[in-house]
Amino acid sequence: MKPSPFAYSAPESLDEALAVLADVGGDGKVLAGGQSLLPILNMRLAAPAHVVDINRVGGLSYVTVEGDAVRVGALARHAEVEHDQAAYAALPLLRQALRLVAHPVIRNRGTTVGSLVHADPSGEMTAVLALTGGTVTAARVGSTREIAAVDFFLGPLESCLEAGELAVSSRFPLLPERSGSTFVEVARRHGDYAVCGVAAVVTLDAAGSVVSARAAYISVAPTPLVLDLTEAVSGLALGDIRDVHWASAGELAATQVDPEADIHATAAYRRHLARVLTGRALAEAAGRAAA
Repeated sequence: MKPSPFAYSAPESLDEALAVLADVGGDGKVLAGGQSLLPILNMRLAAPAHVVDINRVGGLSYVTVEGDAVRVGALARHAEVEHDQAAYAALPLLRQALRLVAHPVIRNRGTTVGSLVHADPSGEMTAVLALTGGTVTAARVGSTREIAAVDFFLGPLESCLEAGELAVSSRFPLLPERSGSTFVEVARRHGDYAVCGVAAVVTLDAAGSVVSARAAYISVAPTPLVLDLTEAVSGLALGDIRDVHWASAGELAATQVDPEADIHATAAYRRHLARVLTGRALAEAAGRAAA
């Protein structure tokens, strides 16, 4: 299939890009990596009057560790974030999630910020942003604003970006000391969208007891769902925690997810996966926290 006709702009500076977006308003779509946008255009699920290609805009392709967070520019490719050693050392969860995003050829072109803006409830990076309490910086002519993850995702394929705005970066806060993380998921084939996915973070105190256990879920809700599961394992010394305790956390999670059925899985199966993957993810994250 072919997309509907559209006008095309390729600005070479951020100011020029913002000016074009201000001019076209709600009729515009931004092209960065294009790995989500182009299929949607080709299937005519979207028919923008104007496509604004920002790939010539300088200064947006960066991955930096800035004190207490990793900041990713709008044109940083998934693969660049995945393989950035400083970002991995600061926040391993980024690589743990990105290795599950589609296939290497997609990660070589797709952008992390673009994936967030796409707001797919099956997208791994949406869960990472939500679990870390991250933000997205949006710019428009004359102003910028920092949007918290909890406010950014409105629904399936819907972010809170307004007409004329461009997401210029995302910020992923670092985890507390003595924290471990992981990302696990079940998909029909590696690289497919997950039937259910769980990102988990476990934090220990100096004595090795669990003080926090949190998880974020994809493919079980309209937006990334974050659950605090600490009550299932709080205060337990890591050496005393058995599979039954992690299973209890999974049971708690299963009572709080409300997935819908689709052609890939029933709601009951997704709830079952949330239960099982929660226990697996928390156990793995705790092991890394103790390492």
